[in-house]
Amino acid sequence: MMNDLILVLDFGSQYTQLIARRLREYGVYTEIVPYFEKLESIKAKNPKGIILSGGPASVYEEGAYKPDSRVFELGIPVLGICYGMQYIAHFFGGSVVRAQAQEFGKAVLEISDLSVELFKGVKQDSIVWMSHADKVESLPSGFVELAKSGNTHYCAIADFKRQVYALQFHPEVVHSECGGEVLKNFAVGICGADTSWNMRNFAEAEIVKLRERVLGGDKVLCAVSGGVDSSVVATLIYRAIGENLIPVFVDTGLLRKGEREAVEAMFRENLKVPLIVADARELFLGRLKGVTDPEQKRKIIGETFIEVFEKEAKKHNTKGEIKFLAQGTLYPDVIESVSVKGPSKTIKSHHNVGGLPEWMKFELIEPLRELFKDEVRALGRELGMPESMLMRHPFPGPGLAIRIMGEVNAADLELLKEADSIFIEELHKWGLYDSVWQAFCVLLNVRSVGVMGDNRTYDNTICVRAVEAMDGMTASFSHLPHAFLESVSNRIINEVAGINRIVYDITSKPPGTIEWE
Repeated sequence: MMNDLILVLDFGSQYTQLIARRLREYGVYTEIVPYFEKLESIKAKNPKGIILSGGPASVYEEGAYKPDSRVFELGIPVLGICYGMQYIAHFFGGSVVRAQAQEFGKAVLEISDLSVELFKGVKQDSIVWMSHADKVESLPSGFVELAKSGNTHYCAIADFKRQVYALQFHPEVVHSECGGEVLKNFAVGICGADTSWNMRNFAEAEIVKLRERVLGGDKVLCAVSGGVDSSVVATLIYRAIGENLIPVFVDTGLLRKGEREAVEAMFRENLKVPLIVADARELFLGRLKGVTDPEQKRKIIGETFIEVFEKEAKKHNTKGEIKFLAQGTLYPDVIESVSVKGPSKTIKSHHNVGGLPEWMKFELIEPLRELFKDEVRALGRELGMPESMLMRHPFPGPGLAIRIMGEVNAADLELLKEADSIFIEELHKWGLYDSVWQAFCVLLNVRSVGVMGDNRTYDNTICVRAVEAMDGMTASFSHLPHAFLESVSNRIINEVAGINRIVYDITSKPPGTIEWE
């Protein structure tokens, strides 16, 4: 794999990981490194081609992000996307300016020559996704225009002699109809990359890496939530180190109704791995008392998790301290929390990424850190895990704490648990559960007047949220049947005392996030 990869230089786009994901879907092994990666490191990886990602900066500003320019002297093809295109044009002597008519959203691609390898198999007038305020005003010497849109003259350009290509649109997002084909054409057709990489390769490579890292019978404490990610991590690490894995499930009191019992049964029946359950309900609720800020909630939960894990580690250390903590962190968690690969913007802290305390002694093991949810499910299938585990909806590590607006307390948790349980039960009953990516209820802590049994009520509001997504980076609200929503509303209001109004969230991501906090 290492001798046949495409290397992505990250300039801070929120979509950078999607480039790698789309290429991996075609079996092309792809890695991401920061835009400032040293040339020696790039050479050592021996990539077949390089992609320069998009980013939030402007190439003509002081301090603009610039890679080592010698990447253009490696004799391999280079593709620039959005900011990457603007950097290429600027570097080779073209002109990049602020666009009078900025372009965000869908555009129609007008291709000058459909016989060009980059657009092989791409239909004329394909829809592509634009997101740029700057534009290339004049081309550098040696470059030609390959495509344009109604608002952008240079939508795709190339210097065939230097093997340098550039796109103003984002081929990596699902909104670009031809995007996958364009990336594949670059990686396979132009760079000659192999297409044999898959989740089986990933599993085999990760098991080898885990065995090399965890030497001498060291124990690994694995944070288990019962969700897809942590269950796959536990299974993967168990394959690598066997009984040296110590899976710990923490009952935070912030779980869905019946979650603890379901997780215990799932591990007992499916994974055959002994699960340790730590009851920390009072500790978590005590720490969250009076806290209303969502970022503070996440950080408190992250720190408290580590405290509980360190306490459990001391109970189970037979050979000194337990050195490693494994968790099911995915790339969407990372990119929204911290800038790891490049200068991307922080959206929110995740309890297991930005919320981890500096004083933590554990070394983290995060084998899924650069995978998306659908890839994790594919990995789980390679590991022989049952569909009942793999197709569960995502559940955030901070749990219901970030689904209660304002302070978290026991009474509100019970309201939310009951409402959420009804919603999920109805999704299964109506055969809709597998058709949505994620579904849950949010307690708004907004009271409104109602009438029930000829009496006035002044009770709380529940928001019902359901989204459709491929990877969690973008999402659209689910168009659930009105009859279904009416059934959910009737059941929650009739069965959960203290709730008298139901609303449905029709916000997509972006501009919203999937979770409310």
